[in-house]
Amino acid sequence: MKRRLELSLILPCYNEAGLFMSSVSRIRAVLDRSGFFYELIFVDDASRDGTQELITSMTHVSPKANPRGRGALTPGVSRSLFHTRNLGRGRTVADGIRAAKGTVVGYMDIDCEVDPVYMPKMVSMILARKADVVIGKRLYRTSPKAIVREILSRGYQWLSDKMIGTGGLDTETGYKFFSRKKILPVLAKAKHPGWFWDTEIMVYAKRAGLMIVEEPVLFLRRFDKQSSVNIFRDTIEYVIQLWRFSQLLKSPRSPKSPR
Repeated sequence: MKRRLELSLILPCYNEAGLFMSSVSRIRAVLDRSGFFYELIFVDDASRDGTQELITSMTHVSPKANPRGRGALTPGVSRSLFHTRNLGRGRTVADGIRAAKGTVVGYMDIDCEVDPVYMPKMVSMILARKADVVIGKRLYRTSPKAIVREILSRGYQWLSDKMIGTGGLDTETGYKFFSRKKILPVLAKAKHPGWFWDTEIMVYAKRAGLMIVEEPVLFLRRFDKQSSVNIFRDTIEYVIQLWRFSQLLKSPRSPKSPR
C-alpha cells in the first residue's frame, strides 16, 4: 500500500551557501525523527554564491529503498526549482507551494533562526484537523543587537491589525504550515512578489475562514550571516504596502470575510 506524503517543506533560498549544508542537516534530523513521510522542496531565487550547486548536489542523491515498507521510498526525497532571475521571497514560497504534493505544506527560513524542532507539533495539528494553518509566533531573546528588530516587529503587528485587521497575528514569521487543500484557493489571491506576501497570505486565509493557530517559537537572531533585510528601508516599504493593501481590501471586488 502506497503511503501518503504527509509534509512538503519549502526551503526558499537566496545566497545561502555559507549555512546551507549545516541547516539542511539540522532540518532533516528533526523530520527524520518525526516519522513523517516528507519531501523537501528547495526553491532558489537566482542565487549567485554557489547555493544552486549545493541544491543540485542535494537533490541528485538517489533515494534508497525503505526496509520498513516494500517499494517505499525513504522519507526526505528532495526536489528543486530554480528562478533564472530574482523574483522575490513571496514568489519563491508561492512557487514551492504550487509544486508541493504533501497533505501539509509549509516553509521555514533556511537560516534556522527559528529552530526546526517546532515543526512536528505544527504539522501534527493540521494532520489531526485541529487547524488549517499553524504559524510560529516569534518570541525574541532580547539583546542589544536584536532590540531594534523586535520593537519594529511588534510595532508592525500592532499597525497591521489596526489597518487591515490581522487580529494581532505575527504575519511576517517565516515559519508557516498549511493544509495544502485549504491554502491553494487562497494562494491565488496573494500577489505581492516580495516579503509583504507573508501578510497577504495570512489576511486572505483569515478572510477565507481558515482555522489559524499560533504556536510560540523562540527566535534567535543570527549575526554570522548577512541579512537580505534592510530594517529601516523595508519598514517604510511595509507601511506603504499596508496602506495600499488596506485600500484594496476596501474595494467592492475584494474577498469578504465569511458571514
